Amino acid sequence: MKCDKYLILLMAFAILLPVSALARERNEGKINLYDSAQIGKTVLKPGTYTVKWMGSGPQVQVSVLQNKDTVATTTGTLKEENNIHQDAVVLNEAPNHAAPEEVAEIDFGSRKEALVLTPASTSQNR
Repeated sequence: MKCDKYLILLMAFAILLPVSALARERNEGKINLYDSAQIGKTVLKPGTYTVKWMGSGPQVQVSVLQNKDTVATTTGTLKEENNIHQDAVVLNEAPNHAAPEEVAEIDFGSRKEALVLTPASTSQNR
């Protein structure tokens, strides 16, 4: 009888684990910045960041995390792109090279999706 309970719990866990992993992967990705870059109005130092977005339509709310701490937020548009073959961060050059470049787009090659970020001049970032 005890064995049956454990078997049922194990089966439930085995079924739910892949579902939660798929849901988690669907709305997040990792980026590596090799130089300082701006997302919204926040300047990020070089490093590895997790990018998460909320929303199902093209308009999404974007959060950038480092070590589970939110370091920047902005808005963006999620779009499907068939010609994305690898992860990439697309930067817009800063005027007069006075400030760090601004992250304009994040490409997720494994999902064939791109996250186009709202420019800092129109972003409601913190």
